[in-house]
Amino acid sequence: MKYDILDRGFALVARATAVVATLCFAAAAPVMAADQSSTNTQAMTPAPTASPPKGEFDNSCTFGLATGQVVKTDCSINWTAPDGKVYCFSRESSKQAFLKNPTENIQKAREFFVAQGLAKDTASPAASSPAAAAPAAATPAVIGPTKDFTEDDVNAAVKRVVDERTKDGAFVFRDPKINADLNLIFEQVKSVRGMAGYGWFANTIFHDKDEAKKQYAIDFWFKPEGQELKLMDIRVQKGPKQEGDNWTMITRMPVAWWWLPVQEHPGSTEVTRAWHVMSAIHNYIATHKDKDGNLEIKDDKTGENLPLEFVEIHQPVRHLKKEGEYFACTDFRKPGSQDEYYDIDFWVNQKTGKLEVDNVKVHKVPVQQDGVWTQVPRYNFEGMDIEETN
Repeated sequence: MKYDILDRGFALVARATAVVATLCFAAAAPVMAADQSSTNTQAMTPAPTASPPKGEFDNSCTFGLATGQVVKTDCSINWTAPDGKVYCFSRESSKQAFLKNPTENIQKAREFFVAQGLAKDTASPAASSPAAAAPAAATPAVIGPTKDFTEDDVNAAVKRVVDERTKDGAFVFRDPKINADLNLIFEQVKSVRGMAGYGWFANTIFHDKDEAKKQYAIDFWFKPEGQELKLMDIRVQKGPKQEGDNWTMITRMPVAWWWLPVQEHPGSTEVTRAWHVMSAIHNYIATHKDKDGNLEIKDDKTGENLPLEFVEIHQPVRHLKKEGEYFACTDFRKPGSQDEYYDIDFWVNQKTGKLEVDNVKVHKVPVQQDGVWTQVPRYNFEGMDIEETN
């Protein structure tokens, strides 16, 4: 399965179109032969097929560049901008995703193309002189190998992570929800889904080392990084619950929220949805964690830097109508503690057209009262014009 799961539909359409075209040509061939034998007129030579145009970025897929990948094309799938420049695409689905916001995607593609050293140097006078033209043509720009990740690559990445974290025959995974290490035995990768701009999501099945009927469904989230798939996070989608002598898997959320982005194309909705905001928050946490897996959060009241373990995001997501910002509350726990929970608010804006976390605030802090830890709020939302975001 290619990086964008929606390409399957386009591939099926393409195959169907090819079959129909072949059948039509085969049916027409005898008639053409009969016509040619009954006339003395010399058969006309068919006009040569037009070559695909030369596109920007050395015929690389523009949407691929915009999402951080170099994918060479023959530019047979293309789009011409109002200024006359031609942009190439590896698939029709990539072109359609690009056209959701062509101006922004072209800028992202250009920045990545230059950052990777793929742009030819045309700044110096010598480079534009006739004398310099011949050597430049004789020595084409070298573009490194591109990695078009597939489902097999994701399966291999899951196996690599499992092997690296296996001790004494069991995969060791810390479940922040129950604040405990799980010792699991890998069974299978149940399904793999992918979406450009978000990465790959592998839903896997494990069982407890000491109880085979006690199963877990665990999601692995990977993002392409050069030639590798970088592990972003691992979360339990379903956990075991005992019912008599049997175990069943209970979903922790109706739909795992870190999977939600794969159900829609970015930009396919006219309004910002809750999953957009939650995905931006999760991405911030995943990319800002330290080597121990904790997120360092500055307490703006005490000035202390708090390394905290992420547990979960609360719903609903809320929207400040006047300011235009979104925010969601999250649970974090003090490492090594069972009951010291912090309520952390993540504030998300979309001033640049992209949802980004621009503020992280300590909302509630753990305070021990009569031997029991409770959360005491630092502030409230009274007087704010707030609405819930679905």
